[in-house]
Amino acid sequence: MSEQTHRIPSLDGLRAISISLVLLSHLGGTKHFPLPTRVTDFFELGHLGVRVFFVISGFLITKLLLQELAKRNSIHLLKFYFRRTLRIFPPYYLLLVILFLAQACGLVALAPRDALHTLTYTSNYYPERSWYVGHTWSLSVEEQFYLLWPAVLLLAGRRRALWTAGAFVLVSPALRLLLYYTIPGYPIGHTFETVADSIAVGCVLAGTRDWLRQQRLYQRFLASRWFYLVPLAVVAASALYDRPRLYSCFGFTIMNVGIALCIDWCVTYDTGRVGALLNCRPLVFLGVMSYSLYLWQQPFLNKASAALVTQFPLNLILVGAIALASYYLIERPALSLRQRLEVRLFPRRQHAVEPPEHDAPLAPEPLSYSS
Repeated sequence: MSEQTHRIPSLDGLRAISISLVLLSHLGGTKHFPLPTRVTDFFELGHLGVRVFFVISGFLITKLLLQELAKRNSIHLLKFYFRRTLRIFPPYYLLLVILFLAQACGLVALAPRDALHTLTYTSNYYPERSWYVGHTWSLSVEEQFYLLWPAVLLLAGRRRALWTAGAFVLVSPALRLLLYYTIPGYPIGHTFETVADSIAVGCVLAGTRDWLRQQRLYQRFLASRWFYLVPLAVVAASALYDRPRLYSCFGFTIMNVGIALCIDWCVTYDTGRVGALLNCRPLVFLGVMSYSLYLWQQPFLNKASAALVTQFPLNLILVGAIALASYYLIERPALSLRQRLEVRLFPRRQHAVEPPEHDAPLAPEPLSYSS
């Protein structure tokens, strides 16, 4: 089955918006960038961008896994993990190798346990990580999701797995509030149990979208001219980030649900003006490049550094150039290798439903870092 078959309208455009929010957030405060930090940080744009991607990731992966489950009454877990490995690992571990070499040469300073946590995808539980690998927390969340969710879906079945995801969304605000009061300084919004409801909302959307299409009230709401209040509510909830109790208890959930509704709207109405924008070639290409851009933006968009390579616009040019090199020299060859190996390793399931290539996670500046 061709890659194009798996394309869902508007998703690459939404990824482009996600990575743009992250880039804008990290550019704020870098030398010569025209917008001051107080502007780029006002709505915590980076975290909003990664939250959009988390919901997209849960929606997309669950949709494809449910298609495979319906078609074959099973999910090929080994093949799923094989595909994720060759999609995510090559560019990620190349970045780590380069950072470790740069540290050995005295060019960057990493935290004592950065290597351990980045290599094992557990940096979301290491708040002391350095800036250079600070963005890997969301990659860790995504890898933990990839590890757990397909197995839950296979073992529990569609209905129970979706009920579990929905229940997790409902209890997450109370869990975050409990951790806030009982464990001071706990990295809420980074650890899997405090942020994965963003992904779970996307999972629930994927599992209930066919049912939602049959609900007249929901469809009327989706088509209403008042729907614009939903993205406004998302942005308003994002502005609560400096009020941690409200943000953790209410802001997270409002953003998650609002983003899921916006994704459903964009996928449903992909032929209007907004759809034309989200599906135009430049925005689609930016969405395709989002993983590479995410990986390489962190070392260069460093507002705490005065080095020439971190000054605007050179920093943004370098991010774009290295991201292009990573995509064409690392990602695409790895994907070609994956396709060749699949035919040999999984010949009987060669035509199984697969996730598209461009679904790697984004990450913003961690909330624990100061502006």
